Amino acid sequence: MKSFHICKAIFRKAIAFHLVVLCFLPGISLETYASSQRVISTSPAITEILFAIGAGDRVVGVTDYCNYPKNACRLPSIGGPLNPSTEKWIALKPDLIILQDDSVVLNKHAKVFKIPTLQVSVNNLKNILRSIQVIADATQTSKSGQQLVNKIKRQIDNYRTSIGKTKSRQVLMLLSDTNDPSRDLYAVGRNTFLNELLSIAGGENILPDTMATYPKISKEFIIAKSPEIIIEIGPKSNLSSKDILGRKKEWGKYPTLRAVKNDRLYFIGANYILIPGPRLVNILDDLTRNIHPDLFSNQSVKKQATVTQ
Repeated sequence: MKSFHICKAIFRKAIAFHLVVLCFLPGISLETYASSQRVISTSPAITEILFAIGAGDRVVGVTDYCNYPKNACRLPSIGGPLNPSTEKWIALKPDLIILQDDSVVLNKHAKVFKIPTLQVSVNNLKNILRSIQVIADATQTSKSGQQLVNKIKRQIDNYRTSIGKTKSRQVLMLLSDTNDPSRDLYAVGRNTFLNELLSIAGGENILPDTMATYPKISKEFIIAKSPEIIIEIGPKSNLSSKDILGRKKEWGKYPTLRAVKNDRLYFIGANYILIPGPRLVNILDDLTRNIHPDLFSNQSVKKQATVTQ
């Protein structure tokens, strides 16, 4: 009986905590959460979170850039984050718009039309996991949200265990929108969720902390740093075998680079690669396999590192 009362008290405290969190979320009230049945998602990450926690049936609109899961692709588009169709907003009659906290244009329009909003942040791993739970609480799928958060944490821990004390490799991550090595390129900086995943995967970003989030870097900088591994990521890195050979030939113009010498040039064009959402473990898996492929010859590591595509 005593243990029953203890469990009951713990449960009450958990409920109270969630209520307090919801009360202080910007732009929305508890009553609005309870009645929200028509939700507009304004980013691929938010869309994937909603469907992953079982709230996809409440989504009535997504953006031009939301391409996963398949059910989301069938929904009406509200345009992009910088050019939203407010006419579509009105037609869809949303009672909640979920947006990222840096979506200035979307937030401004939502205020004009007096549509309740929920703002979340997905700029780092901690905030991504927190946002999953916040969105789950807002859509009355708290249990599913907690299960998803726990699953992601467990999978990340498995990778950390697998990497262990393996020597880290110096890596340059490039955004593939400008992947001609003869031009200035845009790289992934340290203040990003991708850099966090890179670190967990056993890589060390060659960019210093002082650089911007996604800085433009020159070929001279790359030659001077001579990374052990170069990974190009983004839609334009979804290359055929023939195209990969062509890209490697372009990089071959810089034979002094360690990545070129040792043929450590990789291209990841999966549709999740830039999305800070529930499939971030897939990104971690791709990075780990490219940085430390030898680890995956171990069957126990393969089992630990299994992710769902």
